[in-house]
Amino acid sequence: MTTAPELTHELTVRTDDDAELAVTVLAPLAGTPAAGDVVLVHGWAHSRRAWGTVADRLIRAGHRVVLYDQRGHGASTEGRTPVSVERLGSDLAAVLAETGAREAVVVGHSGGGFAALSYAVTSPSAGRLRGLVLLGTAAHGQDTPDSEVKMMGSPVFSRALRLPWLGRKLLGSTMGKGVDPVVLDVNRQMFAVTLPRVRADFFRCTRGWDLRGALASVTVPAVVLHGEADKVIDIELAKILAGALPGARFEPVPDAGHMLPLERPLLAVSAVSELASLAPR
Repeated sequence: MTTAPELTHELTVRTDDDAELAVTVLAPLAGTPAAGDVVLVHGWAHSRRAWGTVADRLIRAGHRVVLYDQRGHGASTEGRTPVSVERLGSDLAAVLAETGAREAVVVGHSGGGFAALSYAVTSPSAGRLRGLVLLGTAAHGQDTPDSEVKMMGSPVFSRALRLPWLGRKLLGSTMGKGVDPVVLDVNRQMFAVTLPRVRADFFRCTRGWDLRGALASVTVPAVVLHGEADKVIDIELAKILAGALPGARFEPVPDAGHMLPLERPLLAVSAVSELASLAPR
């Protein structure tokens, strides 16, 4: 009797400051051609759950997929050191090393894109990546005002998010128009279960952060996708990001808002396929 291959492997990656990162590794579906590794890094107040459709399509296309909860999110712990973009880049490096995915295409959404960019400019192994797919993100200009940080940490905001109709309304501006109500509610649920302290700390940590001057050293190919209706990160910041990355292609997404993994998951899949098809450098 032939034993079926294990399709899902769960592991915990412990960082050097004792954060425990919850990681899922998905094997490509049986019978699909090998297409290389893809690592998915979610945005703040989200979790691995945001990548459901993206991950499913990628394993169907023959990719081995690694996805993890950023520290303090989902099933991951916070660790001993204060959160910073540099710290999140180090977390990504730890996940890549532990899963053997150093030559992967890394896909980062919003704050996950910040982590991917931090890794790309600081890690000696970053040059081995097959590419970067950056969704709704930027390399500077994320000086979150006190009022928004206070709201993210507010217990009142958390209680409101737990009410489906009110939570969807409060987060409605994060997406474009005409989004499926089920997708709106998935977004709300992830925000609602993220600890208020974690939301506040993460949204605060990018004040003064600016990687533009370091991006010239990032020579891996990249695709920068950004919703034209994104009200969270201005599309002009994404254009600047793409212009600063030597190997980047910029693509605006009509009618889409900030939550591209939920709103336009197939665009992320297509971008991965584009980069994975390039000959290794």
